[in-house]
Amino acid sequence: MIVDQSKGMRPRHPEKAHRVDNPPPKKPDWIRVRAPAGRGFLQTRQIVREHGLHTVCEEAGCPNIGECWEQAHATMMIMGETCTRACGFCNVRTGIPGPLDAREPENVARAVAKLGLRHVVITSVDRDDLEDGGAAHFSATVRAIRSHSPATTIEILTPDFLRKSGALEEVMTAPPDVFNHNLETVPRLYLTIRPGARYYASLRLLDRVKDIDPAAFTKSGLMVGLGETREEIMQVMDDLRSARVDFLTIGQYLQPTRKHAAVQRFVPPDEFVALEGIARAKGFLMVSASPLTRSSYHAGEDFARLRTARRASPV
Repeated sequence: MIVDQSKGMRPRHPEKAHRVDNPPPKKPDWIRVRAPAGRGFLQTRQIVREHGLHTVCEEAGCPNIGECWEQAHATMMIMGETCTRACGFCNVRTGIPGPLDAREPENVARAVAKLGLRHVVITSVDRDDLEDGGAAHFSATVRAIRSHSPATTIEILTPDFLRKSGALEEVMTAPPDVFNHNLETVPRLYLTIRPGARYYASLRLLDRVKDIDPAAFTKSGLMVGLGETREEIMQVMDDLRSARVDFLTIGQYLQPTRKHAAVQRFVPPDEFVALEGIARAKGFLMVSASPLTRSSYHAGEDFARLRTARRASPV
C-alpha cells in the first residue's frame, strides 16, 4: 500500500523555483552530442511545422533531438506550449495557457501517419486550469492516431492530474499501449524541483493504472545529478515497484539555463550501469539508464523489448 507522507510539503510560492542564478557547468565528454543537421532531421522538422505542432524535443531542449528526428522520431506535446507549473528543472514556458485547439488531435494523427511512426509518444504541458487537466484531449488524440495509423503503438507521458477527479479513468478509455508518468526526482527534492506536484500522488496515479487495467504497461522516469543520494534512489525504485511499475528510465539532469536548478554532479556512465543492474534485480521488466536517457528516447525499441520481457516473465 502506498502511504502519502508528503502533506504540507508544497511551498507557498512555487514560481520562486526559477528565481536563481546558477551558471550551468561545463558538460563532460560523455554528455556532448552533435548539432542536428541531417536530411531526416530537416524533414521531420518540416512535417512538425506543417501541422502546427509542438514537440517536447524542442520545448525542453532535449539533447537527443538530432538523433531522434534524423530517424523521424518526435515526441508530440499537446495542449499548447505554456505550462501552469514552474518546475525547477524544466525549460517549458510557464504562464497562463490559451484555450485548447480542437483540431490538434487530428493534426497530431496526420503527422504521425506522414512520419510513418511505428511507435509514438504523446506528452503535454500541465493544464491545472482545465477541469479534467486535459484528460479528454489526451484520449481524443489517442483515438485519432488509432484511426489514421491502426498499427502504431501509442505511449502517453502524462501530467499528474492532481485533484482532477476521473481524469485518469478518462485517459484509460482510449487506451494507450504504455502509460508513462515521471516521478522525476526523490521526494526530498520536490520542494525545489517539482514544487507543484506531490510525490505520493504521482505514485498513486501509476498504481491506479494497474487497478483500471492490470495488463497495462506502466513507466516512470528519474533524473540524477540533482543532489539525491544512492539510498534515496533505491527507495524510489522500491516505491515504484510497490506501485507495480514495469519500466524505469534514469538519465542525467542537464540544466537548461542559469535560472534553473543547478547540476550538483555529472554521474559517470559506470554508475548508470550499476543503477540499471540494481533496478532489474528489483523486478522491473525494462530499465533504460544512461547519461542521455530520456523518457521517450528509443521508446519504440524499448516497448518491443518490454512486451518480450512480459511474455518471458513467470506469471
